Amino acid sequence: MMFHGSMVAMVTPMRGNGEIDEAALARLIEFHVENGTDAIVAVGTTGESATLDFDEHCSIVRRFVELVKGRVPVIAGTGANATAEAIRLTECAMNAGAEACLLVTPYYNKPTQEGLYQHFKAIAEAVPIPQILYNVPGRTAVDLHPETTARLADISNIIGIKEAYGTVERIRDLLQRCGDRIDIYTGDDATAMESILAGAKGVISVTANVAPAAMHALCEAASSGRREEAEAINARLDGLHHALFIESNPIPVKWALNQLGLIESGIRLPLTPLSPSHHETVRAALRRAGIPLNGDTHA
Repeated sequence: MMFHGSMVAMVTPMRGNGEIDEAALARLIEFHVENGTDAIVAVGTTGESATLDFDEHCSIVRRFVELVKGRVPVIAGTGANATAEAIRLTECAMNAGAEACLLVTPYYNKPTQEGLYQHFKAIAEAVPIPQILYNVPGRTAVDLHPETTARLADISNIIGIKEAYGTVERIRDLLQRCGDRIDIYTGDDATAMESILAGAKGVISVTANVAPAAMHALCEAASSGRREEAEAINARLDGLHHALFIESNPIPVKWALNQLGLIESGIRLPLTPLSPSHHETVRAALRRAGIPLNGDTHA
C-alpha cells in the first residue's frame, strides 16, 4: 500500500481527568475523513504515546482501525526505546489491523548508528507489517543518519521514513541516497511544502489536526508541482506551523482543538495545558488560517 499526502499525526482525545474520550475520538476521525486527510497516524508523539501504558496503546490502535473502517489507511505509532517492547507493540498493531507502523528511534538510551540499524532490522524481521522509520532528534537525543537509513532501505518491509530533522537539505539527501527504495516523508510542517516539491511523498502533520482540508490541498498542489498554488495555501498556514510548537507538542494543538469545540481539555502529566500567555498567539494563527473559533462571529 502506498502512503502519501497529508497524513495527520492525530491527538489522542482525553477528558479532563486524563481518561481516553472515545466519543471525541470518533468525532475527530470523521472530521479527518470528511476533510480529505490521506492517512491517520494513531498514537505517535502527538498522540501522547509516551504516557499510554501498553494495554491502552494496543486498545487505542484497535479502536482507530474500527472507527476508520478502511476509509483511509491507519498507521500505528509503535516505537519504543527497548527493541523487545517495540516488537510487541508492532505485533499488536498488525493484529489490530493497522496498515503500517511508525517506529521512532529509541530515545534516551542514545544508541550508536549500528545499534539503530540492528534495532530497526530486528523489528522488521520479527513482524512482517510495512514499517516507516521515524527520525526526530529534537525529541530523542539521537539522529538516524542518512547513510544508516540507506542501509535499512534494503529491508523489504521498511517502506519509508518520517524525517523530522527539520531541513529540506536532509530530505534531499535522503531522496538522493534512497532513490525509489523507500518513500521519504517530512515530519516538519514548516518545511513540508518545499520537501514535497523536492520529491517527498507527503507530510506526517501536526497542523492537519486543525486544518485537514488545507493541508490536503497543500500536499496535492506541491506533489503536482503547482508551486504558486502551494505557496498561497502555505502562506495562510505558516503561522500555525510555528504556533503549534510554541510549547511542546501536543500542548498547543490540543488547546486549539478544544477551542474549536472538537475535544475536551484533557492532557496527561507531565504535559500541562497551554500557558495563558500563548493563547492569543495560537488564536491569531488559527484565524489567519481561516479557521473559525468558538465564539467568533466574523468567520
